[in-house]
Amino acid sequence: MVAMPFSGRDARISAPPSTDHSSAGFTLMEVVVALSVVAIALLAIYRMHTQTLFMDERGRFDSVAVMLARQKLAEMETIDPTELIGNSGDFGSDHPGYTWKIETEEVVSDLIRDDGPVLRKIRLTIGLNDDESIFQMTTYRHLYE
Repeated sequence: MVAMPFSGRDARISAPPSTDHSSAGFTLMEVVVALSVVAIALLAIYRMHTQTLFMDERGRFDSVAVMLARQKLAEMETIDPTELIGNSGDFGSDHPGYTWKIETEEVVSDLIRDDGPVLRKIRLTIGLNDDESIFQMTTYRHLYE
């Protein structure tokens, strides 16, 4: 085979390099859309986490408050019924931040005879951190005089 001299006629002119960069990376719009989706998902996760923390705290308070109310009612059973007057206090170092308050009032009823027992309404309130959370229950008790 004989080498042929280079002639302009046989030379191939190549096209300039392509300026099409569609496969080289992401467009700005794609990045913005992806970041928006991630931001919405993180916001939803943050809200769920906040609600979970609140529900956990409230559930813990409800459990402890019911236990403390039962304890206080048991104590009330051991005292003289005539001493059931408004009183308040706390639960000491065993349950810091928890307080209790008892309010009583006489209930008037046509069904109770004048010479019969006195019916008292007793409202027991358990509070946490200056009544930030409150559990309240009401019970009634006959006082025989």
